[in-house]
Amino acid sequence: MRAAVVTAFGGPDVIETREIPAPEPAAGQVLVEVGVADVIFVETAIRRGEHGEFFDVQTPYVTGSNLGGRVRAVGAGVPADWIGKTVVGRGVAFGAHAELALTTTNLVEVPPELDLRTAVAVYGDGFTALMLEELAPPMAGQDVLITASAGGMGLLLIQLAHQAGARVIAAARGDEKLELSRAQGADVLIDYGRPGWEKLVLEATNGAGVDVVFEGAGGELGAAAFSVVKDGGWISAHGAPSGSFAPYDAAEVERRGLTVKGIMDLRADSTTTAVTGADVIARAAAGDLKPVIDQVFDLDHVADAHRALENRTLRGKALIEVSR
Repeated sequence: MRAAVVTAFGGPDVIETREIPAPEPAAGQVLVEVGVADVIFVETAIRRGEHGEFFDVQTPYVTGSNLGGRVRAVGAGVPADWIGKTVVGRGVAFGAHAELALTTTNLVEVPPELDLRTAVAVYGDGFTALMLEELAPPMAGQDVLITASAGGMGLLLIQLAHQAGARVIAAARGDEKLELSRAQGADVLIDYGRPGWEKLVLEATNGAGVDVVFEGAGGELGAAAFSVVKDGGWISAHGAPSGSFAPYDAAEVERRGLTVKGIMDLRADSTTTAVTGADVIARAAAGDLKPVIDQVFDLDHVADAHRALENRTLRGKALIEVSR
């Protein structure tokens, strides 16, 4: 079968489309004929050899995590009635950018009202967005800042905060991304490509600061976001497209009475949330989560998808179409 393989840690050019042996489902596993797969920013960092403390990955490996397609076969202990169903799920040890991929039985059948691209686009980012929604305090009537607001997850967070009755402050780079944020329900638009952008956030809140921050940018931008959350406020430091998660001083956090959530609060093995994949698909089917799909790449151009993510040219999601 054909698959996109990271041959060594490095730049996008280390990704090669290769013929590799098709996997066989072991006990408790499901083999899926992949139609569409997701691609997210953290995968570019893992490809570079970063975040080894969170992701135990060795090269060579097949890229991609979230996928959708038709179940071809099941392993021992898995009901045979899964065979033939169209599902979304998560690849075992990545592996989604391939014609065939193994998943666990934590699958969700795609309802007829959702097409496969939409289901895959919402599945991964929607999972994290709903986790953050559950972890965050009630947002009705609150000022909520969302950084990296025009990314796949940022746009979903705008939708959720808007639906909750928050006053949404979207921060992104450039007019095009900000207008996309407005279209999803943002009330205040701030270009954080301009120096001193955090002062504009304070001005928008009459100097009080924001109540809730969904911080998806990381690095210095994330550190600046910490400076605009009011004492006693809540902030998630979950994004690292700037190269690192937002740094913060634990002593200052305690002194200011802030509640901080990080990447470990959003991992399936360490989260306290009760969000399931079925919840994500149900909320998408209900219209609460509407992913914005910007570009779709084929299996031979996964490296180009990584470049688009790293170059910040995407307005929403990128997907990999494996088979038609």
